[in-house]
Amino acid sequence: MDESLIQEARENPKTQFLMSQFDVLVRREVELETLAGDSEMAELAAEERAELAEQKAALSAEIARIVEASRKEEEEPYGVVLEVRAGAGGEEAALFAEELASMYEKYAAKRGWSKSLTSESRSAQGGFKEATIEIIGPDVYRALRHETGVHRVQRIPVTEKAGRIHTSTASVAILPMRRKPRIEINPSDIEMEFSRAGGAGGQNVNKVESAVRLIHKPTGVDVRSQAERSQLKNREKAMSILLAKLEMLHEEEEAKKHAATRKEQIGTGDRSEKIRTYNFPQSRITDHRIKESWHNLEKAMEGEIDDMIEALEKAGDAVAE
Repeated sequence: MDESLIQEARENPKTQFLMSQFDVLVRREVELETLAGDSEMAELAAEERAELAEQKAALSAEIARIVEASRKEEEEPYGVVLEVRAGAGGEEAALFAEELASMYEKYAAKRGWSKSLTSESRSAQGGFKEATIEIIGPDVYRALRHETGVHRVQRIPVTEKAGRIHTSTASVAILPMRRKPRIEINPSDIEMEFSRAGGAGGQNVNKVESAVRLIHKPTGVDVRSQAERSQLKNREKAMSILLAKLEMLHEEEEAKKHAATRKEQIGTGDRSEKIRTYNFPQSRITDHRIKESWHNLEKAMEGEIDDMIEALEKAGDAVAE
């Protein structure tokens, strides 16, 4: 094994025991060297050295396999930042944005993933003007990566007296979170602000400036975390979200031919920029990218979206274009 692999294996908890066994074999090889000059022991020493070489080779292969698997595990997203924003349609769009957020939270709960509403901005009627949700769990990015885009809803609003169907939109963006960031952030490029968290939460939110807002000055990207009671925890969450946003920006700049730009991912909220339509009068959901429909809208809004997720996964690269 080369020195870099040996060092990595010693630091990896999954291979530390195997490395201790490898070290035992190496020490025994050194001991056998002292017997090489003894004519009576030389033959036995040679046989044992051959056995040691086989054991070392087997251990080396196993250690290399585990280290490589750990590298891939580090590169795979461990969670996502899900952003939802109201688009065209005023209050109805904000209400739909909140329903979409709830749909994904319920789906996450069914999958056993942890979820946390890290920030929110509400409209006059209580819907989401925008919200950020952190979802962590195995395969979460693989499952949700195709949800990025503009979602359109067609239904009769509660406030509509004439019974007319209205069309509104909300935008969704899925940003992967990785254990090992692919970019570095200069601390001097970050501006930090503290404020009191809004909403329910007891006396803490009224007396302590626990909410954290981070602004990345070179790009203007800003994030906010207010879900935790601790300022430190909110700062950690905000930094994770900021990293995810900046990594997404970096990846888009590196692969503009293969991925949408940040503006296109979030969308302008215009009705024409749609990936999916939720038609409530007909209880139908249509994904326009794969030209497939499902007639289970009510269940879908309760988090039963496995059929859609699986269909998009099968479509693969056709959706990612």
